[in-house]
Amino acid sequence: MIRRLLLVATLLALNGLGGCGAVGHWTQAAGGHLGIVRAAKPVDDWLADPATPADLAERLRLAQQMRDFASRRLALPDNNSYRRYADLGRPAVVWNLVAAPEFGLQLKTWCYPLMGCAGYQGWFNLEEARQHADALKAQGWEVQVQPIPAYSTLGWSRWLGGDPLLNTFIRYPEGELAAMVFHELAHQRVYVADDTGFNEAYAVAVELLGAREWLAGKADALAAFEAGRARRARFLALAREGRDKLQAVYAGPAESRAAGKAAVMAELRERAPREAPGWEAWFQRANNASFAILSAYDELVPDFLRLFEREGRDWPRFHAAVERLKPLARDERRATLRSQGGSDDIDPAPRQTR
Repeated sequence: MIRRLLLVATLLALNGLGGCGAVGHWTQAAGGHLGIVRAAKPVDDWLADPATPADLAERLRLAQQMRDFASRRLALPDNNSYRRYADLGRPAVVWNLVAAPEFGLQLKTWCYPLMGCAGYQGWFNLEEARQHADALKAQGWEVQVQPIPAYSTLGWSRWLGGDPLLNTFIRYPEGELAAMVFHELAHQRVYVADDTGFNEAYAVAVELLGAREWLAGKADALAAFEAGRARRARFLALAREGRDKLQAVYAGPAESRAAGKAAVMAELRERAPREAPGWEAWFQRANNASFAILSAYDELVPDFLRLFEREGRDWPRFHAAVERLKPLARDERRATLRSQGGSDDIDPAPRQTR
């Protein structure tokens, strides 16, 4: 009964969006999420089932320890999220459609009930995502369809059992599994409608700092985590340089933008094997949408890390300081964050978008 009521409430909220496309998207979103809810079972049930593979049982136990740690040590919400598990039988929980102009790095935004506007649109069916991507391409947008291993319902799904653990990330290396759980719980702790970059950078800072605390005393796992983040940092350095060069091209004369853009992209693809090994495929398929969504996860992370240091590495104080920024207008919020964080050099090495 509760599930049916939630679906009805969600569909009623769609009416406020207007347009058949919005209703179609949110119908599939509501149905897709309820499908995940139906597939999820309590972790204790999986552990009690003799048919559960031993390696999966081990990962589920580990995830429960991380879940306890998140609330006990990181001051993240103590609720029923990540106490259930679902095997969806697919490699991604959702596919995000992102778009940017041909000569610009501003994300197209979509607006939703409850969460406000964001620079992506999620689809539970890959073919549907591709169809809508093709429609945007026909309108002149540059697009990407990205597989996403997890998403947050910002806590409202606690009435349905909470956000579940999923097969799409449960077998990540230990540090990255912890980072994933902490990142998604961070969205439940602080979320600002209509500011994707602020929300994602905050969650990335939480995942990085939290994973390092979780791995303290686990030398091998911590070394593997830091090595992975170092590789990511090299990728991000090259991507940031490319993004800055594209921004300069797009700010220049209109008649030179196409040639300038092509030159920047060719340079990045040539340098990637040397400077960002393992990320060559990303640069081969990258376009303005790729660089635009990357900045949403990357730009403000150092500011949040500095704020954490300024608050004495105290998690409740840190979250409270972030919450105080919520009522501010977007530009004032970012300026205040930067002024509060100071200017110490900190290497964020955040995870690539999801």
